[in-house]
Amino acid sequence: MVRAFFPLICLGLVLADSAAGASDIAVVAHPSVPIDSLSFAEIRKILLGDRQFWASNLKVTLLIRAPAAREREVILKNVYQMSEAQFRQYWIGKVFRAESASAPRVVYSGEEAIQLATSIPGALTFLDAGSIPKSLKVIKIEGLSPGQAGYRLR
Repeated sequence: MVRAFFPLICLGLVLADSAAGASDIAVVAHPSVPIDSLSFAEIRKILLGDRQFWASNLKVTLLIRAPAAREREVILKNVYQMSEAQFRQYWIGKVFRAESASAPRVVYSGEEAIQLATSIPGALTFLDAGSIPKSLKVIKIEGLSPGQAGYRLR
């Protein structure tokens, strides 16, 4: 018996403009996040767990793709500047010292990242810029959007 394969399509996805190549990783957040742009230093503080609340005292919930996902590799290389082993060790230490209640939540697909980021106020995640859901807010880095010259998450 032959089965037809039909890809899963997420409702509400829109293609980003053609300038945003599939190589860019977009920082996206729940619409409740009270910012539209972050400096690279600010995004690093958030990812390192040094900033755990948005200005409005809304808790930051980090959603990071599982190992081997391109989004995770780009974030580890460009923002954390760590290997996978260093990243794991960093968060074990941070939680052990009670500097953070928990490590970033691991998500296993882009669809899961979209679903959780849409449903958790304060959530922040990273998605391929080729398709970004309308239900999430794109956060600029240093005033730049994915696809613009100088954008740092490639």
